Amino acid sequence: MIRTENEYRKALEQLKNDAEYLHRQREHLRSIGLKGDQLERAMQPALSFHAQLSEEVAIYEQMRRGELGTLSDLTQIGRWLVGVRIAKGLTQRELAERLGVSEAQVSRDERNEYHGITVERAQMILQKMGVELRLEAEVMG
Repeated sequence: MIRTENEYRKALEQLKNDAEYLHRQREHLRSIGLKGDQLERAMQPALSFHAQLSEEVAIYEQMRRGELGTLSDLTQIGRWLVGVRIAKGLTQRELAERLGVSEAQVSRDERNEYHGITVERAQMILQKMGVELRLEAEVMG
């Protein structure tokens, strides 16, 4: 998951480099006689990595636009908190200052997607970011 503008810029650069690499690799594999399914199987790992990075870039861009979607599973609260920070245009340093913790602490928490976060801590983080959370529940059965 891309969490910072610096990571985002690096990912964009990597995608550009990957596109050039993929083109050269495909040409090389053709030059040694691979065709059709053989060529595609040989390219699959690199193509898969490129697709995954492209997806991460797209998700980060959505977060920056504030397109977080609905939080429908509390196990995803950590990822959602990261998305809120990005959507609010806050850096990890700025959030750390608001929370009174180190930037390294915020970075660690986000890298671990706030695994095991308490309800109270999640609420405090949202408040420090100026976000009001409304929960809706649908009782099934």
